Amino acid sequence: MEKEPSKLPLLIILGPTASGKTRLATKVASQIGGEIISADSRQVYRDMNIGTGKDLEEYQVEGQAIPYHLIDILNAGAQYNVNNFQHDFQKAYDLIISRGHIPIVCGGTGFYIYALLKGHAFASVPVNDSLRASLETLSSEMLLEKFGQMHTAYHEFADTSTRKRLIRAIEIAQFLTENPENELAFNTNDKNYDAIIFGLNPAVEVRRERISKRLKDRLENGLIEEVASLLTRLTKEQLIYYGLEYKYITQYLTGETSFDEMKTRLETEIHRFAKRQMTFFRKMEKDGLAIHWLPDALPEEQKITHIISAYREFKS
Repeated sequence: MEKEPSKLPLLIILGPTASGKTRLATKVASQIGGEIISADSRQVYRDMNIGTGKDLEEYQVEGQAIPYHLIDILNAGAQYNVNNFQHDFQKAYDLIISRGHIPIVCGGTGFYIYALLKGHAFASVPVNDSLRASLETLSSEMLLEKFGQMHTAYHEFADTSTRKRLIRAIEIAQFLTENPENELAFNTNDKNYDAIIFGLNPAVEVRRERISKRLKDRLENGLIEEVASLLTRLTKEQLIYYGLEYKYITQYLTGETSFDEMKTRLETEIHRFAKRQMTFFRKMEKDGLAIHWLPDALPEEQKITHIISAYREFKS
């Protein structure tokens, strides 16, 4: 007997940047009556389209519009965290199942996906403005070193894949050090979702080639103009907060770096980011979350068929 609609498990498709997860997820959705819930920490922002890789054209499959959620829900300049994501996700999930559709999670922010499946009680740790101000003066390398020297079990769970997450990790670690009664607060969420997870992980050389080609295409087709437009209404610091494309292109547009230096540094950082994404996905596996990795060489139609068949068996 199939589970009640209100108990429908999630179908999750994850992978590092440039792995093709959006295209695959939308094609799966078109065949099983699915709706996409984005698990991407930057795609929530309006007018940040090219740099965040929304690829909204992929939500049209053979003339069919695939519904999507948690994309373009905030103005650029706002801040968004895992606590906001969990709240917004629940609303999107409830709406999808009320329509009798399948919730398909697609994204590369492993920490968000982890929070759905394992819980994240640390989301309520308060912001420490004075600590953040002092941390902002440190380099990313110094921040990582500082976090590594902090004595807390949070090391096992922390996402340090970007500078802003590293600062938040230090903030949480310090709070737990000062409030040891909260040290074991992780995994107390009783609203975790049941899910089957599929992963895309192209060979490193393939991934690197795709990232480099995609960056070249984006730089030639509006990415710089997108950041320039955002700079007309946001401060340099607000844009740098979002990292990667928005950080390095902002530095180029404000005269801190040359075009060639910007491109080289940005490309290097995107490669590093993809590697950190994979590291976090491997951590998810170590924590007991099974990820069914799909061979990159498998034809797309076979990937789609396999995902749909496995999901239907899983939810029955």
